[in-house]
Amino acid sequence: MKHLFFTLLFLSSLCINSQEFPDLSLNDLEGNSVSVKELANSDDIKIFSFWATWCVPCINELDAIADVSEDWQDETNVELIAISTDDARTKKRVMPLVNGKGWEYQILLDDNQDLKRALNISVLPYVVVVKNGEIIHTRTGYTPGSEEELYEVVKEHAKK
Repeated sequence: MKHLFFTLLFLSSLCINSQEFPDLSLNDLEGNSVSVKELANSDDIKIFSFWATWCVPCINELDAIADVSEDWQDETNVELIAISTDDARTKKRVMPLVNGKGWEYQILLDDNQDLKRALNISVLPYVVVVKNGEIIHTRTGYTPGSEEELYEVVKEHAKK
């Protein structure tokens, strides 16, 4: 039974990783509509980090990546897009938090959680790594040091 569970888990992760990125538009902090499909359709790797203002591990992860993102960009040209899943009640906290943290990521608002639903995301933080419109890696949760594992994935796929 245990082997069957892990086999199914592995096969489901393969299906997720071969999934095409959804064709949806989200608003940025200025209210401009941005097509996430167009962002994802690039030879450069894009990291979509799903987070919320109430999610402490999400904020810790984005802080950790902010500390090393300039080096990551220099070496691999990777771009991080932070997708806030805050709803109508909490989205007013997004801009003050982003400004206070000094994050220079592109921030998009998924306040109706359409993209979150399209990707079947149930737990935050959730990271999706995309290249040429195809999802090549996903990860749920954050522990200190996870950003280094994420960078290894980015470096591996940047060479291809």
